[in-house]
Formats: sequence, C-alpha cells, structure tokens
Amino acid sequence: MRSERAYVADLYARLDADRARVKGAFTAALRGTGGTVMERDQEVRARHKEMKRLEVADDGLCFGRLDSLDGETHYIGRIGIFDEERDFEPVLLDWRAPSSRPFYTATGANAEGMRRRRQFHTNRRTLVDFTDEVFGRPDADERGDAALLAAVNAPRGEGMRDIVATIQAEQDAIIRLEHPGVLVIEGGPGTGKTVVALHRVAYLLYTQRERMERHGVLVVGPNPAFLNHIGRVLPSLGESDVVFMTAGDFVPGMKVTAEDPADAARLKGSLKMLDVLAAAVADRQRLPEEPIAIGLKDITVHINSETAEWARQEARDTGLPHNEARATFVEIVTYVLTERAIARIGKGWLSREDKQGWEDMRSGLLKDLAEDERFLSAMDELWPVLTPRSLLSSLLSSADRLAAAGGDPALLREDGEAWTVSDVPLLDELHDLLGRDKITDMTRERAALEERKAEAAYAEAVLDSMTNRQDHMDDEDHLFATDLLQAEDLAFRFEEHDTRTLAERATADRDWTYRHVVVDEAQELSEMDWRVLMRRCPGRSFTVVGDLAQRRTAAGAVTWADMLDPYVKDRWVYRSLTVNYRTPAEIMAVAARVLAEFAPDVQAPESVRANGVQPWARRVSEAELPAAIEEFAAAEAVLDGTSVVIGPPGVPGTVPASETKGLEFDSVLVVAPERILADGPRGAAELYVALTRATQRLGVLHHGPLPEALSSLQPVG
Repeated sequence: MRSERAYVADLYARLDADRARVKGAFTAALRGTGGTVMERDQEVRARHKEMKRLEVADDGLCFGRLDSLDGETHYIGRIGIFDEERDFEPVLLDWRAPSSRPFYTATGANAEGMRRRRQFHTNRRTLVDFTDEVFGRPDADERGDAALLAAVNAPRGEGMRDIVATIQAEQDAIIRLEHPGVLVIEGGPGTGKTVVALHRVAYLLYTQRERMERHGVLVVGPNPAFLNHIGRVLPSLGESDVVFMTAGDFVPGMKVTAEDPADAARLKGSLKMLDVLAAAVADRQRLPEEPIAIGLKDITVHINSETAEWARQEARDTGLPHNEARATFVEIVTYVLTERAIARIGKGWLSREDKQGWEDMRSGLLKDLAEDERFLSAMDELWPVLTPRSLLSSLLSSADRLAAAGGDPALLREDGEAWTVSDVPLLDELHDLLGRDKITDMTRERAALEERKAEAAYAEAVLDSMTNRQDHMDDEDHLFATDLLQAEDLAFRFEEHDTRTLAERATADRDWTYRHVVVDEAQELSEMDWRVLMRRCPGRSFTVVGDLAQRRTAAGAVTWADMLDPYVKDRWVYRSLTVNYRTPAEIMAVAARVLAEFAPDVQAPESVRANGVQPWARRVSEAELPAAIEEFAAAEAVLDGTSVVIGPPGVPGTVPASETKGLEFDSVLVVAPERILADGPRGAAELYVALTRATQRLGVLHHGPLPEALSSLQPVG
C-alpha cells in the first residue's frame, strides 16, 4: 500500500508540474506580440484547451494497474502522463490507449496476457485502498467484481458519473468499435447505453482528434434536464469540443412554448410534410387576378397574369430557393415592362438604329421602377421575401392556406407562433426551401461588425487606462501586472476575429456541421427529425442510443431500419446491451411484467445485482395523496441520494415519466399507475420508464385497483 500511495502521489506531483508549465505557456501566449492575429489566437486556444484537459484529473487521476505475465506494469488513469527525462516513457496510460484495453476486457477465461488487475479506491488525491483480481482463478466473475458493485450501489448525486474505472467488457467492445458510419446501441433501462455512447465520443476524440475537433461533436438528448444530467461526463474525461442540444434547439433563437396534440405531432413527423411545405411555398408565388397598373412618368404599363406566369416559371426553373429565385422573377417582369414602355414611348421618333437612345431610355425606366412604390409592392405581393417562421406561422393558423397546401386539418392551430418541438424540423426544412434573405443578412453582418468595432475600441481604452496607471505606480505594485495582463487579453480578444468557443459558434449557426453526432432516446425522433440530423452531419458518423420498447411518440421509430435505411442503408451496425447495472433485480422483476404486456417479444435486461429491498404498493384516496407524497419526501430526506415522484400529467407534486427518461434516482415513488396505463396507447411504456428509474427503492401509490402487472408489489399500510 505504501509504495502505491507514493506512486499516486508522484503522479499528482507530475500533474501539478505540467499544469504550471502549461499555465506559463498560456500566459506567454496571451502576452505575445509575434505572428498574425490568427496565429496568436490559435496558440491561446491550444494552451487553454491543454489547461482544461489537465484540470479534470484531480479526482481519480489514477484508478488502476495492470500486471502482465511477462512482468510489465502499467498504471491506468483519466489522462496520459509521460516522463520527459526517460524519453517520454508513459508513467500513466490514458484509459483510451490501446494498451489500456485489457484493464476492461481481461477475464478469468481470457486473461489477454495479464496476471493481475488492481483497482484503486481514492478520496480526492489520496489512495485509500485497492482490490486485486488475479486472473485464472476458477471462480473469476467478470461481472461481479467489487469495484463495479461499489459503483452501482453508491448513492446517486447530481448528474451522471463517468464509468471510466468500471467499464465492462461488453461496454468496452462498443466504445472502441471501429465503424465509420452509424452505430445503433440498444439496451433496456440501466444498461448504461448513454454513458457508453459518451465514452465512445471521448474515445473517438482521442483517436481521431485531428479529424473531429475542428467541427466538434453534437450530443442530442430528449430534454434540458437530461442534458444537464449527462453534461459533466465528457468534461470529466477531458473533452470540451462538444455541443449539447435537444431536438427543440436546432433552429437558433427559436423557443418552444407549446406542445402539439398527438395527431398533430404524428403528422408533422411524417415525410409527407415535405409535400405540404413545398406546396405552401409555391402557394405564395402568386399570379395577379387582375392586371396591376404601374405608372411611369408619361405612360402606364401593366403586370398581367401572362407576364407573371412566365416570370414565375423562369424563377422556378432556376432550381434556387424561393428567396434567391425572386431575383429572376423580378428581372423577367422588369424586362417585360421596360420593353413595353420603350416601344410605346419611342414610337414614331426613336429609331432602332439609335442604340444609345434606347439604352438611355431603358436605364431611366429601370431607375423609375426600382423606386416605384407600386411596383415594389406588386413584387412583394406576387413573390414575397419569406422567412421560415412567417411562412409556417401563417400556414398553421389559416385553414385556407393549409387546405391550399394539402395539409391535414388537424394541423390547424389558433396561434401560429405557439412553437412546438415538432415545428422545429419544419422550420429547418423551410430554411432550405426559402434560402437566405440577403438584405437581412447584410444588415445583421453590418450590425455585428459595428458591435465588434465598439468592443475593440472599449478594450483599447481599457488598455490605455491600464498603461497610464503604470506611470503612477511603484515597481513593487503586484496588482499592476495582473491588471495589465487582463487588459492585454481583453484587447486581443476584441480584435476583428471570432473569439467564441466552438460550442458558441456552432449553436449560433444553423448551417454548422459536425464530425460526429450522438442521438440519445433516438426511438422518439420522427422521420422529419432525422432529416435535420443528417443535414448536421454530412459524413453520416453517428452513435444512436435508444430502446424501441420505451417509445412513447407515435411519430417515433418502430424499427431502426425505417429511420436509417433512407440515408445509410449499408453503413449502420447494431449492438445491444443486455446487463442492467442500475436497477436491482427486485425492481426489475416488477418492470419486466409490465414490459411483457406491451412488448412480449422484448427481453428485459438482466440485473447485475439484488439489494434485498422489496418494492411496495399502498392504496390511498385522492384526499390522502398529498400527505402520502409528503411522507415519502420526509423519509427520503434523511437518507443519502436522490429521489423523485412520478405520476400522470396534472397530478400535483409529480413529474411525468417522459421528463425522467435517461435519468436515475436512488428512490422513486410512482403515483396512480392505473392512470398512467390509461393515458394513451403508449401508457404502458410510460409506466415501464417510471418503474425503472430507481437504483435502490421503489414505492407505488394507487387510487383504484392495482394493475395486474404490478400485483407482485408488497402491500403496505
């Protein structure tokens, strides 16, 4: 034990030395004046990223050791540390390095050349204890080691923890899978599919950093609570070039404020909406019912339906998005009007040979049209500049426009701007159908440029102020050096270049593309959602995580092939996780009976442990329910860990099961399971989700008779 403690202490000493070195390099990069602005910025970013990588390793820097049969010893940890004095020999192997793999995969049956695996138990920087597993023993059990059981039995805190110290063999095989396309990871509750996907991202960033880090990785989750829950896993593994979003965040600046009825959500998720959206755009490319008179000085010309129809067809034939094709429409109409006007104005006195006269007249007419309010109004009426939000809002709030586009009446709503999650893929599709409004883009760019200039001027003023202070301060004033450094950094960051982080740039840019995308709870995504995701990742590199048995939305996946074959028919592979590391066997037995009722062909995952605590059920009246919930909360408050009360929508003091997907709690109280089951066709899946959130304790409160699937619960009270 003493020698191991000394080794771990030495690793922390090396870590501190590396931190001091990198911090010095970062400070020097901030104060540097050589090279271009871009080169200085790249240097600052690189040093800052290295600092962040080293910051994550304080807790559990080294968590194990491997001893091989040929006498080699390797220590395994969160990051790699090397001895510069011994030709950069590794003194700590990064868990993602190929040499570290036997730490997770060696078993008694297949020791992979290893003699012993030692797992460290630490408290911050201090090694408290360790456990050894000597391979080759007759009773070796790869799924029952003490480190794993300690991890799964530990109370849950805020946020998901990484599993880097206890990755199991079936999980490691998926994490390190070398597949360039789409990997589908399916597993029941508690199988660790989410955390495996996140560790796979860390592994890909480690092995393919140069290819992936410039554009980053996108992680898509079902709701903000889930993203907050998993948000610390990748930073704890030293990875920061990751963007977290829900399906409602794909359109920058849009806020979801409403929820669609089930029928509307199903319709919006179907690819049939592509025809509806295209027809809605075409419907705004109008022909005049009556000729539109345009007065030009001494003559009046008309935009009739024949002229507009020719211009419309020419514009559509360009294949350009609506807003960009408008220029062709305006050009054709302008050509017709000027030719007619010239023929009438010049009749009898302007010869065809007088080319200059014709050009002068044409130039004057073009100028007049460009300034004519009636002409400009006619162009806006016949081929308006449209935004995705204005078009979709007017479509969904107008029965006439919806009917003209071939949309189902179930899509109609009173408030067109009551945005829902299901609207997001429609808005994203309209971005491509409509194209950019160049005038608006130019206005935004001009405003952004002025803002950057103002910020740069402010930074320069701060720096001048700090420099002036130097004349009035003693050399021993230590505050000046810090203040001056901050001012120099401020001035540098406001020079005319983009200083935002990758995540900030990506979330603000609808056209940003990623090198890899992780999609969690993917069974809930519709066909239209998948179109959005495929746009975000042209390379089609995905880790897809889900469980078809837990699908609650009618627009979601029935099979993975339905969603993936149209894009990556021969480039997706399927892997399953079968061991439940979260839910005790006592609780999983109850959940498995619910699963069998609505998905009899699906095998429930096998729990890795039993905890001896029997789940219970208690019948209460409506009047007794609030007190029963308070009693549960009070009892849990004196225990370690987390708890939640799950119930059907509208029950005070509860949260819907859909808001707990992907989360885990030490203790769960499920309220009114009979109402959850009765709440729509996917009620059984909702109840299954609710029952499998618990890692230790499960209770049920019910009003009516207990559903048959829950009859094995121990009755109390």
